[in-house]
Amino acid sequence: MFRSEEDDQADFMKVFREAAVAHKGKMLFAYAGDANQIQGKLSEFMGVEKSNWPTLRAILPEKMKKFVSEVEAKDLSVESIGKFIDGIKDGSIKPHLKSADVPADNSGPVTVVVGTEFAKIVMDPTKDVLVKYYAPWCGHCKKLLPIWEELGEVFKDHPNLVLAKFDATANEAEGVEIRGYPTLKWYPRDNKEGVTYEGERDLASFKKWLEENSGVFKEAAGGEPKKEEL
Repeated sequence: MFRSEEDDQADFMKVFREAAVAHKGKMLFAYAGDANQIQGKLSEFMGVEKSNWPTLRAILPEKMKKFVSEVEAKDLSVESIGKFIDGIKDGSIKPHLKSADVPADNSGPVTVVVGTEFAKIVMDPTKDVLVKYYAPWCGHCKKLLPIWEELGEVFKDHPNLVLAKFDATANEAEGVEIRGYPTLKWYPRDNKEGVTYEGERDLASFKKWLEENSGVFKEAAGGEPKKEEL
């Protein structure tokens, strides 16, 4: 539970406390704002901004899945909070995934992928996609940035071979768990499970690797005929 200390939250907190008693044992109840660094980090992790306050959120730590109550704070009741918890536990309520806004212009050599567009772009069965998962503050990510842009320029005339970047601090995608930055994952058209790229991170190595591993590039270059369905 995230609340604003500036506003009067008496009724809201009263319902929350009553729900904590009524549903004891189902889920751990807690509330937070941004009074200290720990609470601030929790808010950031949950994708909560002050403009969202007050809001009811939940997390399943073992799978790091986060959930948002669709009932507005002013309409919450002990019963609706219980339904929210039960829906999370029985799987009828789906996890909430963070997403930045879709770029107004995404025509550059490196495609920007946001949470809501992940399935559309990365999971496209007609495309080979190499994704850079990064954090804006990461030094290694900043070092890789110009190389990634150059690599995008190299393959910009191959529309089915996509060089992409995904800000993992502002976006999330189902089934994607990133432990370090930058993480590079390869999603060829015939294997959308995602394979971690472990090669060297210079332009020549990337270029050679893609030329050897991208089926759509080989087809375009005439090195591998496209299979026709019978």
